[in-house]
Order: sequence, then C-alpha cells, then structure tokens
Amino acid sequence: MSSATPTAGTSPARRLSLAGVLRLRRPSEIWFKPALSSVAAVAPPNLLLLALGRLDLAMYTMAGSLCALYAHNRPYAARARTLAWVVLGMLGGVAVALVTASLTRNAVVLVTVGALLAAVQKALCDATRVGPPGNVVLTFISSAALFVPQTLGQVPGHLALAAAAGAWAWLVGMAPAPVRPHGPERRATAQALNAAAAYAVACRGTGERRSGERGPGEGDALAGARAAGYAAVQAAWQTLLALPATGARAATRHALERLVVRAEVALAAPADTDPERLRAWAHALRGGGRIPRTGDAPGDTDELRGVDAELVARPAPLWRRLGPLTPIAARTALGCALAGYASLALGIGRPYWALVTAAALYQANVTLTWSRAVQRVVGNLAGVLLFAAIAPLAHLGQALLVLCCLALNFGAEALITRNYWLGSVCVTPMALLVTEFAGYQAPGDLMTERAVDTLVGALVGFLAAVVVTNRRAGNRVEQAVTAADRARERTARLLAGPAPAPGALETARRGLAAALTDLRATADGAAGEWWGRALPQERVVLAEQAGHRTLAEAVRRQATRPDRGASTRTEDVRP
Repeated sequence: MSSATPTAGTSPARRLSLAGVLRLRRPSEIWFKPALSSVAAVAPPNLLLLALGRLDLAMYTMAGSLCALYAHNRPYAARARTLAWVVLGMLGGVAVALVTASLTRNAVVLVTVGALLAAVQKALCDATRVGPPGNVVLTFISSAALFVPQTLGQVPGHLALAAAAGAWAWLVGMAPAPVRPHGPERRATAQALNAAAAYAVACRGTGERRSGERGPGEGDALAGARAAGYAAVQAAWQTLLALPATGARAATRHALERLVVRAEVALAAPADTDPERLRAWAHALRGGGRIPRTGDAPGDTDELRGVDAELVARPAPLWRRLGPLTPIAARTALGCALAGYASLALGIGRPYWALVTAAALYQANVTLTWSRAVQRVVGNLAGVLLFAAIAPLAHLGQALLVLCCLALNFGAEALITRNYWLGSVCVTPMALLVTEFAGYQAPGDLMTERAVDTLVGALVGFLAAVVVTNRRAGNRVEQAVTAADRARERTARLLAGPAPAPGALETARRGLAAALTDLRATADGAAGEWWGRALPQERVVLAEQAGHRTLAEAVRRQATRPDRGASTRTEDVRP
C-alpha cells in the first residue's frame, strides 16, 4: 500500500490538558479482591511482629506481603507461576538493595542504584505485562530498603522474612482457587461479551454500516468503544490460551472459547448482533452457574481448531520484547536518578520518595506520563492532609498504628481503580505511617518532606520524559500497519479461494483482529509522544478500514451456515 502523506501530531502545549485527568471511573468488578488480599497478606505478619515487639522488621515482611496485589486477572495455573516470579523478583530487588546498603552509605551511590533498579523493574514488568500494579510496588520496596542501615550479617535474616511473607502472599493469592476455580476466565469472557454488546449498541445509535468499518461520521466515542471491545476480546483470548487444552478443564475452556468467538463476530458485524443476548451470556457467567451455550453447528469445530492453531505460536523472546522498551527504561533511569539527586541537594532525608514518585509517572508515552504526574501530585498532597488527620489517632499506640495502616491499605486498593489519584490519597498516609514502625517521627517533618519530594519527583521525572524521546514510536507504527496489511491479505486470499482447510479462516480472522488491535494501541501510544517525526495517520486509518471490511466479510461467510447463536441454553459444564 502506498503511504499517505503523514500528518503532524498534536502540539505539546495542547497535550498539557487537565480535562478528564481527575475524572472518576466506575470501579473494577473485582476491586475488593486485591483489597482483601492485601489486608490478608499484610495483617498476619504485622500483627505477629507487633506481638513480638519487633515492628521495626515490618518493612521486610511487607516486601513479600505486597506481592499479593498481583495477578488477580489470571487463571489460577498462570497465577501460581506469575506470583512465584513476582516474589522472586521482589526478593531479587530487595537483595540488591540490602547488600548495597550494607556496603556503602553514600547517598549518591544509593540513589544511582535505586534508579537503575527502577529502570530494570519497569522494563521487565512492561515486557511481561505483570500488572497492575506493575513496577511501582517493587520500586517502592527496593528503594526504601536502600536507605535502611544494614550489615552483611543481617541481610540473610531480612531476606528470609521477606521470603516467608512472600510465600504467605502466594497462598493468599491462590486461596480462592478451590472455591471458584474458573473465576478469572469466566470474568474475562464476560467482559469481552459486555464490551462487544456496548459497541453494537453504540453502532446502532450512530447508524453504523453493516461492514463495521469506521465511516466519516464515526466519533471518538464509537472508535473508543470498538477499540475497547477488541482489547477485551484479546485479553479474553490471552486468558483462555493460558489454560490447559486437555484434561478436566478443557471442557470449560472450549465452552468459553465459543462465547469469545461470538464477541469477535459481534465486533466485526455489529449491525447483525443482538446486544441483549451477549449481555445475557455475560450475566450468566457470573457466579458458579453453568456456562451459556451458543448453539451447536458444523462451524463450531472449525472455530475451535482455529483457536488450537494459535497454541503452536510461541511468544517472542524476552529480549525482543525488551527492545522497544529501551526509551521507557532510559527515561526511568534518568528521571529517578535526577529526582533523587535533586532531593539530596535540597537536604531531604528520604530521597527515595522523590525517586519513587518519578518511577510511578512513566507510562506508554509523554502525554499519559503528564496525566499520571498530575494525578500523583494531587493524590499525594491530599494524602499528606489525610495523614495530618490520622496521625494523632495512630500515635496512641502501636496497635492503632498497625490497624490504621491496614485500613489505608484496603482503601488504596479499593479506590485506585476509580482513578490513580484517589488511591494515592490512601497510599501516601500509609507510607508515612510505615516509617513510624521503627519509632516515632515528627509529623510536621514527615509531611513537609513528602510534599517537597512529591513536587520534585513529579517535576524532574516529567522533564526527563520530555528530554528522552522515543524515536522508535514511528517505526513501530509502520511495522504495525505492515502487519495489519499482511493479515488482511492473508484473510482475503482465503475468502477469495475455494473452501479453506478446517480452522484456517478462523485462524486468519483472529490474526487479523489481533493485528488491528495492536495497530490501534501502537498508533495511540505513538500519538502521545513528543518531538517525534509525523505519523502516517492516513495509512493507519486506511489499514483499519480495509481490515474491518475483511473481518466483516469473514463473518458473513460464516453466516451462511445455520444460526449458531439462537440458543441461550447452557452447556453442561460446571466451574
């Protein structure tokens, strides 16, 4: 395809907008799970240390306990592996920090090591898609550990405490498995169905054409609904493909796969979709009832063969996934280091607060980083005020200190899905109270240092993001357009030829849907970068339009078979 004339991106000044940055979203469907898991993982070690009179060791147990925040959206087999890697990653970062702290007390060296650790943690978490909460919790723990006086002889014992708490966090994360073993995959499938239904409703409201392509009158809301739908479908596939293809759980997996296929079909042909049926299927997936049945037809076997064919593909090697993240890692290292140095220059006693603030800012592009900087500053400053109100109660005794921290821990995880700044309102006073586990700290000094470090970290961290440009963003858009074009051509050849091999059309269609999803995500990410070359936005739009037309044609080819979606009966598959 010939390249259209690239168009210039939005000017940086227009991207420094505050509109919508602090707007509250609907809470996550499982907001209470990470909140309860966090409390269940943190409370026993802290209460045990309180009973032993060694609350000063709580920082090490919290390093392991906070691993319970991860992997709540993954099937339990995958969750077990992910949590184990998170615990090992946490221990690795803490080990480096404690050994460094035992060998030197030079603050500049400690900040430098903390910045390098933050960059490694950011790159690894993004490459492996571990999150939320991603690298921020890992960086917070390892950075704080750098500034705790240590001796080499103490390091093994402190690591043992973190490992024991990490093992407990693993058990907490896996605890729901016996009660609802298929909960994560059912939830991911329901989200895909609901997102497809929302897009179908939006299309009807704007007179969307049968082809599902983006017409000239399509607004940002409709484009966002379609992107959200495809993202939810891709997330559901990633969840289901992490499950075993054989054995006792295979029947559940295949029943859910049929539902995700229906969501894909709805996104490709929204005008031919019954949104209420999709929502009814999604509602039936809640709880532990039987999985809805989409209706048997000869084409179902081909669809599932198309799904099984995807298992042959292996994910790209880790080093290849790390390559595109080099600019983000460089931003993190530079921004965290400069923020820590600036805090030291101002005479702040805890430069790791500024370092962690900078580490928490970095998102997929500069525009999103700006939004996170605003959220971080607002949340932290509001949290400092909340600490001023809570501190008198917490200082009445160590038991109340622990209980206040647990309450704030729950509040942070319960609120952060509404907006990052709202969760930070609870995270900030909790972090301030944790510093008092080892002994009383003057509230005024803590509040002043935290406020200054927040402002320093946000300002310096954002400036580093502006200075370190991501010149690879434009190349990645070109690559994504090429991949989408090739996937479309592959699907079009199958449609133009005789009857394809079983599962071949399904595999090609799903590959095209994945390529279009990646194209949209890549284009959105690149559009938020500054100082880069102009992006081929017209090529992106043309590739999306042609791709969605081909997807719709594939769906119409399937529609020539008997109706597979007329039934709302349930499969005889129990969770």
